[in-house]
Amino acid sequence: MVRRPVAWIVAVVLFAEALGVAALNWFMGIVVDRQDMSLAGMDPGVMSTSSKIGGIVFGLYFALCGVVAVLVALRDRAPAGLGRVLLISVAVVHGLLGALAWGLLGVPQFVFMVVVLTLIVLLLMTYDAGRQPAAPDPAPEPEDGKGDGGGSPVIPPPAPTTP
Repeated sequence: MVRRPVAWIVAVVLFAEALGVAALNWFMGIVVDRQDMSLAGMDPGVMSTSSKIGGIVFGLYFALCGVVAVLVALRDRAPAGLGRVLLISVAVVHGLLGALAWGLLGVPQFVFMVVVLTLIVLLLMTYDAGRQPAAPDPAPEPEDGKGDGGGSPVIPPPAPTTP
């Protein structure tokens, strides 16, 4: 039974984003290579190669964050250590991409980035709220002073002190 489907949703979105970012950068690298134009004297081959490498690196980054979300979903507990750092960093990246999308692309792209950011933050906050204390609180003793015999030992009141 899936109790918290948000981790699965985040994983699917991050994997789709990884493929989309890698494919888009690869396509941009091919376009730059075929146009054979330079930008401020830069070599078109270097621009093409750097675009392809950047797409692969960011695609792998988003895919790794998707793997962390899958592990969170499978284990049904909050991410810890490097996984938590990765999810926080991908949330920051989506915040920055959302700000750039608002200024450069438009409102629909901004809304998409904010929705993904919201899902990632929801993933982090939902599993943090589910943490339980290490040891349960002991049951209170009845007021008549007669316990069940198996409870905690009776502790006498502190001795009075003289000033």
